[in-house]
Amino acid sequence: MRQDNHKIEQKAPEIRQLDETAQNRIAAGEVVERPASALKELVENALDAGATRIEIAVADGGKTLIRVEDDGYGIAETQLPLAMSRHATSKIDGSDLVNILTFGFRGEALPSMGAVGRLTISSRQRGAASGASLSVSGGAVGSVEPKAMNEGTIVELRDLFHATPARLKFLRTDRAEMQAIVDAVKRLAMAEPAVGFVLRDVSGGGSKEVLRYSADQGALFDALATRLKSVLGADFMDNALKVEAHRDGIQLAGFASLPTYSRGNAQQQFLFVNGRPVKDKVLIGALRASYMDVLHSGRFPVVALFLDAPVQIVDVNVHPAKSEVRFKDPGVVRGLIISAIKHALAEGGHRSSSTISDATLGAFTPEQPSARIYQMEDRIQLMRPTHQRGFAETQDVFSGRVESHDEIAPTDAPLGAARAQLHENYIIAQTDEGMVIIDQHAAHERLVYEKLKTQMAENGVVRQALLIPEIVELSEQDCATLLDAADTFAQFGLIVESFGKNAIAVQEVPAVLGEVNATEMLKDILDELSEHNTSTEIQTRIEVILSRVACHGSIRSGRRMRAEEMNALLREMEATPNSGQCNHGRPTYVKLALKDIEKLFGRR
Repeated sequence: MRQDNHKIEQKAPEIRQLDETAQNRIAAGEVVERPASALKELVENALDAGATRIEIAVADGGKTLIRVEDDGYGIAETQLPLAMSRHATSKIDGSDLVNILTFGFRGEALPSMGAVGRLTISSRQRGAASGASLSVSGGAVGSVEPKAMNEGTIVELRDLFHATPARLKFLRTDRAEMQAIVDAVKRLAMAEPAVGFVLRDVSGGGSKEVLRYSADQGALFDALATRLKSVLGADFMDNALKVEAHRDGIQLAGFASLPTYSRGNAQQQFLFVNGRPVKDKVLIGALRASYMDVLHSGRFPVVALFLDAPVQIVDVNVHPAKSEVRFKDPGVVRGLIISAIKHALAEGGHRSSSTISDATLGAFTPEQPSARIYQMEDRIQLMRPTHQRGFAETQDVFSGRVESHDEIAPTDAPLGAARAQLHENYIIAQTDEGMVIIDQHAAHERLVYEKLKTQMAENGVVRQALLIPEIVELSEQDCATLLDAADTFAQFGLIVESFGKNAIAVQEVPAVLGEVNATEMLKDILDELSEHNTSTEIQTRIEVILSRVACHGSIRSGRRMRAEEMNALLREMEATPNSGQCNHGRPTYVKLALKDIEKLFGRR
């Protein structure tokens, strides 16, 4: 806290206009946070210029060099100086800040970079006889020079933050900054599958190709699937569900992973609004709600979702880096995403991640032949058992074997026909193409849980009125926040009313929750509303209870099952959405292909 000496007469501070260099350096603090943000601005400019091929070179994590070359429209020689002045742009004319269809529109990126680094922009406009070049260093603009080059634009940013060395101290290691650059290029490459991208690391005078994405043509989903396969890997596409929906003029398209194909953080969640990569609380909250009862807390799905909405209902002018947006009616957007993903998960039925099967195969270690050489007599003696038993005798010992008829349990069904039960918990089923191992308890737990949810949806949430309403004292703002969402709470059996300016009266609670600490529950709800602009706290609590009921009401581990019981379980799994994972997001079965099993025994 400042301790001013009020006994000494002080002169009032004078208001002064900052010079253009200072303005640009201040703007750079918002626009150019790190090398990756500078590269993002340059690549977005290339995309806005209609580029079909973008080549990027960086050195030392972008600290010493960022070079972006494109084959776009180019900039006229006479407009190069104007391009380096603040708030000069070809994207908008300033009369309409709503109808924005380009990545950039602020006109701050180039002058900001020129203020904190050494920037050179060279361009040849389409149809022009030659190109031109202009350099800026620490805010000092040079003169336009002629330059021989192909049509398009080349921007070189060297020695980022050389004019503001204090900013360099806040940058991370070259490796970390390079990873941020790779992530930025991946996001933009996903947004524009029809554009080819090349990223090279030229540190130390070398040239290492880091990324290369060829331009993908064709229908929307075909081009997008090809690009996502290149960016996120074939595993993602093998374990992704197609998401497509529309409502009130808003279109949603993309892919979302199966619950069993998840990550320990949200870094693999890629969200786009009108082609712009964004990080938005509404979208992130909708994702969380979509996977709430199929994915355990602390696990995150992998998604690439593209939302196209009329520009009149989306405000992109809310953040200097344009990484956030605001929706006129966030509830519509949230509802669209949740319903679309839940529908895709339901359509996916009993599917489980293929990577689980790969991991299972990797856990098998084929026995290696011994290198020791035995005399023939010793080998015969070693191989001869002390007590020989025929296969018929073992049938009484190994009670897990199952006999079933193909007409009752067909092997051509997705989960095949039950053939055995091991350790009184794992069902072994035979399919035409291999075998399936099913966790009977986890599978039945999901089936019971889905039945309970269906019953609750059909009959509603039973409410329990409190004999004496519980009064919870909160701030006036918190009370208003909760009352605004009261209608939503009522859908899940929680009835709240105002009790003066600084208190809420809890009148009824969901009966399934039993005894409730209303104060703690309302505080948890407020935390969620603050973080995600919406709350699923009550729904989550109800579903946790249903999950526990399902767990206790399902087939327990250790119980021997008859052949007809096992096959009935398999058929019900095939007909039940989300049965590929238990209530905590773990797989309920593993499928192994016959060809992979044969490889373990060296038969292929």
